[in-house]
Amino acid sequence: MRQTYYIRRIVVLFILTLSTRLLYAQQDAQQSQYMFNGIYINPAYAGYKENINLHSFYRSQWTGIEGSPRSMSLAVDAIANNGNVGLAFQLSNDRLGAQSNLAAYANYAYRLRINDDEDTRLAFGLGLGLMQLSTNGNLLDPNDPEPEMPLGTQSAILPDGRLGIYYSDSKFYAGLSADNLISQYIDIRNKAYVAQPKPHYYLTAGMLIPLNEDIMLKPSLLLKDDRGGPTSLDINAFFMFGEKIWIGGSYRTGVKLYSKNYLQGDLSNLNSAVLAAEVFPAKNLRVGYAFDFSVGPLKGYSGGTHEISVGFYIKTRQSRMLTPRYF
Repeated sequence: MRQTYYIRRIVVLFILTLSTRLLYAQQDAQQSQYMFNGIYINPAYAGYKENINLHSFYRSQWTGIEGSPRSMSLAVDAIANNGNVGLAFQLSNDRLGAQSNLAAYANYAYRLRINDDEDTRLAFGLGLGLMQLSTNGNLLDPNDPEPEMPLGTQSAILPDGRLGIYYSDSKFYAGLSADNLISQYIDIRNKAYVAQPKPHYYLTAGMLIPLNEDIMLKPSLLLKDDRGGPTSLDINAFFMFGEKIWIGGSYRTGVKLYSKNYLQGDLSNLNSAVLAAEVFPAKNLRVGYAFDFSVGPLKGYSGGTHEISVGFYIKTRQSRMLTPRYF
């Protein structure tokens, strides 16, 4: 029994060693409910709901494994200039073992009207902010300590920028965005234990399919790439019942879109599946929960991933929204 315990610990340590290479490259926090608030990955989403929209989430990944990722975020967005401008502010805090990332962004979106009904928009977004990247040397416990290993916390504060474009109508949406566009050029080589940010690219798309008067289907996808690790693909499908509850799931895996010969050949994709639900206790309040479970190397060693989200909006006089915003 004791031998089995040590074997399990060795296997988990080996898997995390491999996956850290992925996480070091893909530094942006993973999310499972991004399809319900696109501001976390695209600044052009600001103002989409045409109300004062507050949203927050907390994610605990790979529960039961010491040093596993934890992330939380708070965002608020609204419209201005008769709905032609979207404004948003977001604050996030991500932790992985001894590493942490605190970031704040102010986002601006210019929203072009495409039709007379004003339910179709093409938005161009810009986000500017600061991020603080830190490594707590007191949480590192290597077998062979390196001479430059920090005794306390080593950190760097970097400016950053994001760009995005977002199209939406009553039945379809698509977006393209990129982040870490400024911080990637800031030289932090003197901070040996702070990871240099790399740009991440996001392609999203989804649609709404009415099945009958009370049930709607919402399929969507997210393609994420940073050129430093395997490309990630999320395939999602959710059903909405009576405009009161969303129920669905996702499958996340790595895909090969182009050659990345510079990566080691045996990297694991760390595939996972997601079950999620969002309910509306009131017209202006939504509460969501997602559970991720590994279907790859971490299966059997992790207690799964839990993610909770809460959204609340305040209707404004400027809002011309005639129907609920489903994306």
